[in-house]
Amino acid sequence: MVTVRAPGKVILYGEHAVVYGEPALAMAINKYVYVTARARSDGKININARDLRLAGISVTISENGDIIARTDYGAVISALSYVKRAVELAMGYVDKKVGIDLEIRSEMPVGAGLGTSAAVAVATIYAYIKELGYDIDKRELARLAWQVEKDVQGSASPTDTTMATFGGIMFVKPEGNNAVMEPVRPGTNVPLIIGYVPRVSTTKDLVAMVRRKYETMRDVIEPIIRSIGLITRKGREALERGDLELMGVLMNINHGLLDALGVSTRQLNEMVYAARNAGALGSKLTGAGGGGCMIALSDKVEVEKAIELTGGSVLKAVLDINGVVVVSND
Repeated sequence: MVTVRAPGKVILYGEHAVVYGEPALAMAINKYVYVTARARSDGKININARDLRLAGISVTISENGDIIARTDYGAVISALSYVKRAVELAMGYVDKKVGIDLEIRSEMPVGAGLGTSAAVAVATIYAYIKELGYDIDKRELARLAWQVEKDVQGSASPTDTTMATFGGIMFVKPEGNNAVMEPVRPGTNVPLIIGYVPRVSTTKDLVAMVRRKYETMRDVIEPIIRSIGLITRKGREALERGDLELMGVLMNINHGLLDALGVSTRQLNEMVYAARNAGALGSKLTGAGGGGCMIALSDKVEVEKAIELTGGSVLKAVLDINGVVVVSND
């Protein structure tokens, strides 16, 4: 039996602008998806994913070898399609179809913009391969997990799966259909408080909305996009120097620009401004927006309470430097 964990991530700077060739700065956080794998002798695949807020799962392998996940009600669960595809690719990597019990536990809400699906994909592949006694290079693991996200979503950035695999802080530079990840060494600890509210819009819809604005008002929107890119570069410099105050100022400006693009919400804004008023050095939405998560540069209890008073749920986080790791191997 093997248990592995993979971290989630936040975007410190650069959301949406990264779609238009500007950089982003991503940070792996110490909130994890845990996957425990135990090989079976009967060829069946069982998945227990109660912490993903899903009903009981029954999973079978069809005659043609496909893995089919269904709920107690017989409907295919889209949220588990990441697990299904991850197991298929892991089977392909080891060239074996061995039955497995998988228990999945998440410290992060699903669909919050923290990279939970990527962490699930990375941890599932890694746990399956390790349980069968094989090993895999982390670059290959990240590539397979990225393939999971592309297969399930239709398209995906490699950022989330890279962060879940390697951990740390990455400066993400788009190049064509790919992205170059440069590790960044922080000059100080980065204390974060994460506020979460349910999402009301999907990433796909928000990206499309910004695209429409860009195409119809390019002279207005392009300077916003370029400014976010400049903030990201300055944010990296501030992080490397350990200048938390400047990081906070840049976060505040970044949020204002994202709000101008129309991707924030009333609830996100309430959490963002409540955090600042309670003493955070800076705060902004993180991820695509439309609900989901915001981050506050702080470790103050007063900031946590202020976010909770707006109706948000709170997570505290710091940097994860390890990425995916085996936490037990019995």
